[in-house]
Amino acid sequence: MPHPETDTVGVAVHQLLRLSLGLGARPLTAQTPLLGSLPELDSMAVISVIAALEGQFGFEVADDEIHARHFATVGSLTDFVRARLASRLMT
Repeated sequence: MPHPETDTVGVAVHQLLRLSLGLGARPLTAQTPLLGSLPELDSMAVISVIAALEGQFGFEVADDEIHARHFATVGSLTDFVRARLASRLMT
C-alpha cells in the first residue's frame, strides 16, 4: 500500500471527498466508512463525487460500473480510482 504522505491519488481522493461532501477537517483514513456512515453521502452526493472524480482524474465511469462496494470506505474508493487510472494506462 502506498505511503500516505506520498500517495498523490489518495490525497486527491481525500480532498475531493472533503470538498464534494463539505466535510471540512473531519478526519479521513482509508478505513473511514462512507456509504451508510456519512449522512452527507446520499445518492445525489454519489453522483457528484463520481463527476468530480471524472473531472479530477480524466476518466469516465459508466452507470453500470458504479457499485456500492466502491463507496464502502475511503480506501475502497481510492482503490477504484487507482484501478481506473491503471486501466486507462493499459489502453
